[in-house]
Formats: sequence, structure tokens, C-alpha cells
Amino acid sequence: MSTNFSAAADAVLGDVVTSTPCVPGVVAMVTDRHRTIYQGAAGKRRLDRPEDMTTDSIFAIFSTTKAITGTAVLQLVEQGKLDLDAPAKRYAPDIGKLQVIEGFDAAGDPILRAPKRDITTRMLMTHTAGLSYDFINHTYNRLAQEQGQPSVITASKACLMTPLLFDPGERWDYGTNLDWCGQIVEAVTGYRLGDVFKARIFEPLGIKDMAFELTEAMRGRLAGIHARGADGSLTPMDFELPAQPEVHMGGHGLYGTVGDYMRFIRMWLNDGEGEYGRVLKAETVQMAEKNHLGDKKVTAITGVIPWLCNDAEFFPGQSKSWALSFMINDEEAPTGRPAGALGWAGLANLFYWIDRQNGFGGFWATQILPFGDPTSFIGYMSFETAFYRSLAQRMAS
Repeated sequence: MSTNFSAAADAVLGDVVTSTPCVPGVVAMVTDRHRTIYQGAAGKRRLDRPEDMTTDSIFAIFSTTKAITGTAVLQLVEQGKLDLDAPAKRYAPDIGKLQVIEGFDAAGDPILRAPKRDITTRMLMTHTAGLSYDFINHTYNRLAQEQGQPSVITASKACLMTPLLFDPGERWDYGTNLDWCGQIVEAVTGYRLGDVFKARIFEPLGIKDMAFELTEAMRGRLAGIHARGADGSLTPMDFELPAQPEVHMGGHGLYGTVGDYMRFIRMWLNDGEGEYGRVLKAETVQMAEKNHLGDKKVTAITGVIPWLCNDAEFFPGQSKSWALSFMINDEEAPTGRPAGALGWAGLANLFYWIDRQNGFGGFWATQILPFGDPTSFIGYMSFETAFYRSLAQRMAS
């Protein structure tokens, strides 16, 4: 990569940890099809401790877990063990128990009915099954507040047993879909999701520092999560996912390093080929990267629990679709990311993109709540923009 981009990226990272408001610490990387071409770290792992943020710091990667679960699903499709369009209850019977909620009665109890059609794994992969999260949906939040519906951060089987907001297949709505995909992977393989990831994805990619359960070595490099106050201040939080989760949550449960996520991104850039073995067939990758939403579109996220999520949207005003399982920007993004590229994010303000057309991908990792933190998000957009500006200059020269 050009020294121009490296200097620009270093400046972006330096600015976000010294600005007002700032981020506590950040790690950002860019990879081409062969290797990581930029890596940078700035700030502190946790503001009340002396350790600097380093490129091998461990992050709770939240919803950037989803694409890894989606990859495990696609492997089973390749093997003929999973039909994306069969009822998902064939593999995970409990999903067949979910009913559609139509409101609440006078006593405040949910009004439920049977769905008009079965949920399929394809619907789960495209977030069209009817599921959501309590921090972005008022109905789910009411169920949590009044009916004791457990939060997804409990990593419990009970937290998955939420009603559907609409009949399966009707529209896109972000939620616990990939957690259910994880349950399907476990049912088909007979192994816990973390063991499936390790054997079938992490080993072929050379990933060593990624897991649902923190090892002591990983904990020693763990970046702390911080709460952003209304005044812009940051407060370190003692927030961790369950140490021994009942469910390996395929939608958000992994811890890992940005460097290891680069290995996953490279596999998608290389038509499924990992550093130490093939993870997906080329034709599977080419199928999965296409729009699987049809005419439906990805919509903005509305924050309902203020300390967890702000209102947020990638590239407002632009059309966005969904692949298996990534967002697709249908138009060239303001950053320079080309139409048809893949990407998504994680709750604590982690963001990534995969540009298969040009052969590059990047990841930006912070640990701040709520999601949609302006300082971190604008920093990420500046980082990606600097990359594409450098790429355009290189291609023009």
C-alpha cells in the first residue's frame, strides 16, 4: 500500500483518540487478497488502565460474528446437508414454535397467532424471518420490560424464543436470525458452534485468537467496553458476555483480533480459499455475494434502548440489499466503496467491508456503546475514504 495511505490512516487513528469527543482506543486494518497491507492501533485498551491498544488486542466483535456463522451454513449447503429453502424447523424444531405477535391485549399480554408460512434458513440468512432485537424494536423491548423476555446478551436458549413481528419472508428486519442459524449448524453437525468454527473455518484460515469463550491469554489482551455519555464523555464498563454461554450465539458471541478477521475477509476475497485450505467453493462464494433480498431493501436501524443503540444507517439515501450474510451497497458509496461490495458492523462500533471487485477489505474496531457512535463511525468512514482515495490515485498514475 502507498505510504500516502499509511500516513493518512495513521492520522485518522491518531485524531479519533485525541479529539473531543474521542474514542478510547482503536485498531484498524486493510488487506488485499494476499496479506494485511495496513495495520494500526491508537489509544488505550481501557481508559482507566495504562495498557496501550495494540494490533493484537482482543475485541468483543458482536455482529461481525454473523458472517462467520453464515459461512458455516454455506458449508453445510455445499455438503448437501442443509436445504436453504426447507422449513428451518426440520433442523431446529424450536423455531417452529415461534408465533407472530399482533399487539398486546388490555391486560398487557401479547396477542399471538400462527405464522402464514414456515421460516426457512434462507430467510434467517437474509433477516426476513420476522425476528428483531429489544434494543431496536419497541415491541421486543416491551416484552423484555413487562414479560421478562431475556436479552440476547444472556446467551440463553430462552432469549431466542421471541415472537415474530410479521409473517416470515415479508420484509427485512434485523435481529436474531443468525443466532438461529447457529442452532441449525449445531443440529446438523452434532457439535457446538465454536467447535464447528474451529475445525471448519478457523484452522483452514490460520485463525488462532477467536472464540466464544475467552482464554486467559486472550483475556490478558482484552479491550474494555466504554459507555458514551450524553456529554460525550467515556466511562469504562464491566461488560462481558457470559464466560460459559449456554448457547454459542452465532449472531454476536465471538471474541477475536482484527488480524484474525483479516484472514476471514481474505478468504472471501479469494473465492473461498484460505491460507491453509479451502473453506468454501468458488461457486458458493459467487452465489452468496449476490442480492438474496429480491426487491426488498435494507432499512435504517432505530435505537430503542439509548445506552445500547443510536438511530443508525449506512449510506443514508442509498439503496442497500442483503447477501448470504452481508449488507450490499447497491450504489457506489460516498467513501469510494464500489457498488456490489459487502460489509456490516458490530454493536460496540466495529465496522468492516469486503470489496471483491478490487480485491481489498478493511476492519475498524472500537469498544463503545451505544452503536452508531458518531466519533467512531465518522472515524471509520474517514479511514475507508482515505483508502479509496489512495487506490484511485494509484490506479490513475
